[in-house]
Amino acid sequence: MSDARTEEGGTLEQRFERVWSNLPGWGTLAAVNHTSLGLRFMVTGVVFFLIGGLLAMLVRTQLALPEQEIISADVYNQIFTMHGTVMMFLFAIPILEGLAIYMIPKFIGARDLVFPRITSLGYYCYLFGGLIIASSLVLGEAPDSGWFMYTPLSGSAYAPGPGSDFWLLGVTFVEISAMAAGIELTVSILRTRSNGMSLRRMPIFCWYILAMALMIVFGFPPLILASILLELERAVGMPFFDVAGGGDPVLWQHLFWLFGHPDVYIIFLPAAGIVSTLIPVFSQRPIVGYRWLVLAIIVTAFISFGLWVHHMFTIGIPKLAQSFFSVASMLVAVPTAIQIFAWLATLWTGRVIYSLPMLWIFGFLVVFVAGGLTGVMLALVPFNWQVHDTHFVVAHLHYVLVGGMLFPLIAGFYYWLPHWSGRMPSAALGRWGFWLTFIGFNVTFLLMHLTGLLGMPRRVYTYEAGLGWDWLNLLSSVGGFIMAAGVAMILLDIALHFRFGRPAPRNPWNADTLEWATDTPPGSYNFVSLPDVRTRHPLWEHPELPETIAAGEHGLARIDHGRRETYGSDAVTGKVREVIHLPSNSWLPLLAALSLAVVCIALLVRVYPVAALGAAGAMVFLLRWSWVNGAHPQAAPLKDNEPHQPPLHSRTCDGPGLWGMVVTLLANGTLYVSLIFGWLYLWTASPGWSVPEGQQIPLVPLIGSGVLLTLTVLFYHRVVERLRGRDATGLQGKLWGVSILGGAHVALLVWVQMSAALSPTELAHDALLLVMLIYLFIHGGLAVILSVLQAVRVRLGYINSALPYEPVVLRPFWVYTLGVFWVSFAVFILLPMAWGGA
Repeated sequence: MSDARTEEGGTLEQRFERVWSNLPGWGTLAAVNHTSLGLRFMVTGVVFFLIGGLLAMLVRTQLALPEQEIISADVYNQIFTMHGTVMMFLFAIPILEGLAIYMIPKFIGARDLVFPRITSLGYYCYLFGGLIIASSLVLGEAPDSGWFMYTPLSGSAYAPGPGSDFWLLGVTFVEISAMAAGIELTVSILRTRSNGMSLRRMPIFCWYILAMALMIVFGFPPLILASILLELERAVGMPFFDVAGGGDPVLWQHLFWLFGHPDVYIIFLPAAGIVSTLIPVFSQRPIVGYRWLVLAIIVTAFISFGLWVHHMFTIGIPKLAQSFFSVASMLVAVPTAIQIFAWLATLWTGRVIYSLPMLWIFGFLVVFVAGGLTGVMLALVPFNWQVHDTHFVVAHLHYVLVGGMLFPLIAGFYYWLPHWSGRMPSAALGRWGFWLTFIGFNVTFLLMHLTGLLGMPRRVYTYEAGLGWDWLNLLSSVGGFIMAAGVAMILLDIALHFRFGRPAPRNPWNADTLEWATDTPPGSYNFVSLPDVRTRHPLWEHPELPETIAAGEHGLARIDHGRRETYGSDAVTGKVREVIHLPSNSWLPLLAALSLAVVCIALLVRVYPVAALGAAGAMVFLLRWSWVNGAHPQAAPLKDNEPHQPPLHSRTCDGPGLWGMVVTLLANGTLYVSLIFGWLYLWTASPGWSVPEGQQIPLVPLIGSGVLLTLTVLFYHRVVERLRGRDATGLQGKLWGVSILGGAHVALLVWVQMSAALSPTELAHDALLLVMLIYLFIHGGLAVILSVLQAVRVRLGYINSALPYEPVVLRPFWVYTLGVFWVSFAVFILLPMAWGGA
């Protein structure tokens, strides 16, 4: 063993493990390590997949024969609603996020994701939110309005029980997890790559995950807003979707599908990334058309946000809009075809190794192409009108999502199984699992196209005999059970694999990417030393890398300082700019998630004082979280021997926290734009839109509040600019001044809200104005609280001329708060006045 690995205090691996390992016993719940959390995401996702699969089997059992009464209509509605909800929100997205959380740092040569505590918070929000949703089944109060929760079916009039509330609160809780993953993965990919790994050298899988993460950032906020508005309507009677109060149920469809159609590609793109990763490995040649693939990924992500109305062709959309969205729906097939031809060209020009993962890849190509063809058919408005809400649409959805996501996911599981366990998969059991799943799937859903064309509606719990659907439904149900047997075979194979699989050699598939340079299974720190990477295929061009990395021959091989560290690099060139110090094990994410779970449960049972206490608890834990940062003694306090070239990130003005803030504000801004969309849509389209007489919001104090906010932000900007120039003279007093000015703005805003003559439970107009004012109050109040904390941190020595980082990070939040205030004033106040009333 080399000297680098046998220094005092044990081997290099042992000393790294002491710093990076999880706490023992129950302490593992405090883990923030991406490897542990990624595995937890995936295992939890598999559990929810089995629940969703069991629900699907109940559906197929009920529909196997005509006029069956195995389950009642009400229970059937709950089952198909929960099947879609579980599969879409609790399985498909979280398990792909878990795979990305586990793999991305290993692909880019990093030791962890950039915000480990956010990863932990995201997992617990996913777990608790999923349990809240699943508990509705056990309690017999599951939602029954469909996984898309269309209003008015999901409103209080037609769903008076708590089922819809379980869905709205649980899904919103889970969406916190998705947003956390989206922000985390975006910043990590852009800012923590190996030295020299420029964007053009980045593994193709990372491009897919970056696109997915950004689509989550922009795609999920519309549904979060819609869920909040519908819960407010159900809980306190604000009529956002009630025509009688000036609302419109079609607004829910717009907001839902603004999320829902990008969500299809959020699910597809990571799976396609697995395909683009595995095909070159098993063809033993680089992917054909790397740049074309990157372009196709970007174009797919962009176009996917312009397709949402094709789910709404039958509700009375104007013909011009139908034509536009029909063309856009067909246009998205172009970048998808580029990817398929790149995969086929790579297979054609390579020497294909027909291993078990490749079997699933070939299955994917067959099923997904078939699903894509029926998608083009559904993009044609006349055909869409005929098959809308029939089994044809159900079949298409499953061909795209199962073929486009599940098949590649299982291929990836078999490919990376040696990475997780150190053992090779069983080819015999794996092939049985594939063929049973492939045959069962096609028997189930290929025939469902025919039942749809024969007119069988979706979401019916029984049907009369003699309509021509009997034998097709029976065969579909038989196929469903064959597919279930295939899934059971796969699970048995994986379970036996951990006990009986033969040990895997290093890099068992002769892959080209860095994740195979780690041990299998990997240590909690991934890499003892961080290599320079100046090629897309580091292990093909430098097969000695695993040994040299383990020997500590590359960067950041010291661990005597006791910090968890990884490189921070330039977003474009990949050149190292700073050393990012990462937080260690923490209970705060679990405590914050538990507090938020209390909020959700209290809102569910309408005990609002307990919800307020839970929200206060979550705020305390999150503020404590923000406190243990930077130069705090438990983070990275200033020392005489700390690195300067490159410096620690908390000593700079452009660390990952600034990037995290900006990406978070992009998501926040998308939610705010969705609110503006709702306001303008109801104003222009709602048949019952009504505007009260007179000015409801006092203009003078509102303008005064905006002036105070403007002065606050200008003052804060000046303070930060001087601090960036390493001038911290009078910094504490200046931050107190910012806090006092900002507090005056918030106080005046509260006065405006309390004195406004609004009737939010009678008119959607007033309800939206109230939501806007609350939104402004939350942002102004949070900015003031954080500024007060910064003033205190200056006194404690955590912020000074050598530590300018934290005020720089907070500045975009103040600027955003100012921007949304004046945009709100223009859109919600001035525009209706200029137009002659909203």
